[in-house]
Amino acid sequence: MRIAFLAAPEGVEQVELTEPWKAASDAGHEPVLVSTKPGKIQAFDHLDKADTFPVDEVVGETSVESFGALVLPGGVANPDFLRMDDKAVAFVKGFFDSGRPVAAICHAPWTLVEADVLHGRTLTSWPSLRTDIRNAGGTWVDEQVKVCDGGPGKLVTSRKPDDLKAFCEAFLDVFAE
Repeated sequence: MRIAFLAAPEGVEQVELTEPWKAASDAGHEPVLVSTKPGKIQAFDHLDKADTFPVDEVVGETSVESFGALVLPGGVANPDFLRMDDKAVAFVKGFFDSGRPVAAICHAPWTLVEADVLHGRTLTSWPSLRTDIRNAGGTWVDEQVKVCDGGPGKLVTSRKPDDLKAFCEAFLDVFAE
């Protein structure tokens, strides 16, 4: 299955991109880096610049229908940039509208807040997002990983890099369904 990994040109938390990417690839899936601009994205190790990664496809020039699932890596800046891009928000919302599974870790649910897809869903995230999630109609829980069936498509969420192993296992199980 082709899996979209959506990241802004700058600000993605590197380990939250590379670990799920490796897990998806090792499971036989085709990870595809989608961004709001062509070229490369700049990853970060918390607040320090890390590696760059080549963009495979650009939001607005690709379609939700060409992917089976979506992974939203975190980083503080990444989802903040994405939620300010109308095409990125529409791309994310399209996965929910079509019932395709979505996995989001750490600060990534900020993009889900902007896409207005959290009504009636229970999820986890970095703790500072709990009020935003509640205000968007979701229920926030402090759990290593949360799989939610509410609404079309499944949503897999996780809190932080320390939860990556459980996050990857959970989204791979859901994506295999």
